[in-house]
Amino acid sequence: MRIALLADIHGNLPALEAVLAELERLQPDQVVVDGDLINGVPFSPEVIDRVRALDWAVVRGNHEFYYLDFGTARDVYGSHDRERWGQLHWLVERITPTQGAYLAMLPDERTFYLPGAQPVRITHGVPGRNRVGFYAHQPAEQIIADIYAILERTLISAHSHVQVDRHLCVDPDLLSRLQSNPHLDGLLNEQAVLPRDWHVINPGSVGLPLGGNPAAHFALLENVPESVAPGGWRATMQQVAYDRRPALAAFAETGMLSAGGVITQLFYWEVVTAQPEIIFFYRWAREYGFDPEHDIGATFRAYTAATQRDAYVRDRDPLYQRAHN
Repeated sequence: MRIALLADIHGNLPALEAVLAELERLQPDQVVVDGDLINGVPFSPEVIDRVRALDWAVVRGNHEFYYLDFGTARDVYGSHDRERWGQLHWLVERITPTQGAYLAMLPDERTFYLPGAQPVRITHGVPGRNRVGFYAHQPAEQIIADIYAILERTLISAHSHVQVDRHLCVDPDLLSRLQSNPHLDGLLNEQAVLPRDWHVINPGSVGLPLGGNPAAHFALLENVPESVAPGGWRATMQQVAYDRRPALAAFAETGMLSAGGVITQLFYWEVVTAQPEIIFFYRWAREYGFDPEHDIGATFRAYTAATQRDAYVRDRDPLYQRAHN
């Protein structure tokens, strides 16, 4: 059994089409999309239609909830502010009721019980918290503190937009450190965490990878004997290069760039650099005492003046390079 794992497409149809061409060559038995189909690149409605027509197994991510919660009592605080949340307003105005109903009926997680294979748990973050993401060099005890209640040994997670393939084991020393962690509020005990292991896999992001490689990322999961991989599943990470210029051009052509303001500009930069531009911006703002939620435009102008990040991105922008070569 071979399962293709996709996640974090974020409205990037050109990247998705490149992955589809590679899947045609690989011929997996099943395809799973682990959340965040929408928001980021201007083709969210088209991505919804493309994925829906393929009848893949799909779960929701946090960006589906930004859309589904908008205008309700559950919406993100301050989302009425078009300067900060203009991209979300732009998105809400373009997703059709039929597309919205499809997103509304997606599950938040799934568990596969395949014949002859060990179970696989699939969730965008961790169960009940879709904004938890893991990293390749993150301390094991931090990850285990978030997954200790998951019974399945193989967990497919996403959200961080970087590829992860980690085997984690609770040894006596780690168990002692976890039990003394005050942030677990006494929930962790010897009965809750038995000596065991997990296999945590993140296929990376199709549409907005943030590990420095701008190719579309996904993974191939194959069931194997326990002697080959603890938990019975082996992950092979995949990267597919694609022409980013149509995706980048669409930011201006669709009006999303002008409507979305700073956040949309930062999403554009992430397509160019494959680096966490939004995190860089907010981290700089905190360090230097700026409040983007109060005046994101002024904060962004100060950020670019201080860091020259816009020049860094421009030098790597394939649209800019084409226009000036």
